[in-house]
Amino acid sequence: MIREILAAATIIAQMSQPALADARNVVLVHGATMDGSTWHDVYELLSKDGLKVSIVQLPHTSLADDVDATRLILKQQTGPTVLVGHSYAGGVITEAGNSNNVGALVYVAAFQPEQGETINDLASRYPMKFHVKMLDDKSFVPDPQYYHEDIGADLPKATTDFLSASSKPMTFEPYSVRFHNTPWKDKPTFGIITTEDHTLSPDLLRWMYSRSNTKAVEIKASHMVQMSQPKRVADVIMEAVRAVE
Repeated sequence: MIREILAAATIIAQMSQPALADARNVVLVHGATMDGSTWHDVYELLSKDGLKVSIVQLPHTSLADDVDATRLILKQQTGPTVLVGHSYAGGVITEAGNSNNVGALVYVAAFQPEQGETINDLASRYPMKFHVKMLDDKSFVPDPQYYHEDIGADLPKATTDFLSASSKPMTFEPYSVRFHNTPWKDKPTFGIITTEDHTLSPDLLRWMYSRSNTKAVEIKASHMVQMSQPKRVADVIMEAVRAVE
């Protein structure tokens, strides 16, 4: 009798699981000088939809190390995976996105380099506007004085103050490395253009995503759209999930 009760409970538990559980994975990669906590609300929304969501913590010691950190998380996924990058991490997912289990890519206000390009090449087309504070002759963080205005003007000031206080130092080395892979040429690719962005020019985002035929949506938001409008970002990621065969 006990065995039958346990079996019935197992069936009920399985039926209560979201339809997409165990079927799709999403890997989220944060931007420069930040960490994975910037994805918290998007993580919650995707998890409630039944997705297995993993978040990369980039070491920021070099572009190669950031790519390796992302590939290590990708290796932990079973089955098709949607790889998502914000800002600088657009470069990271471009280099790591050739992994066999990556079925689609999502660029959230993110760089999308072509083979042989550097991030500096892209930024020079539409110069980046945010202010930096040099910590020594090679390391920087966003300037705390301008953090709110430059990066997250549609977030509460207390939130951007916390983001600034937790900024992770990095060097300019990743911005001068030439990219080798272009998975966005072969895999379904989606993008978010942040029209109120003071960090990456909306015109740069439009230019990159038009060049690559990325399916892009415009959202009236700051650079931190995944925090200010997580539902809109989650919806784009879900569209990418549905595009994976």
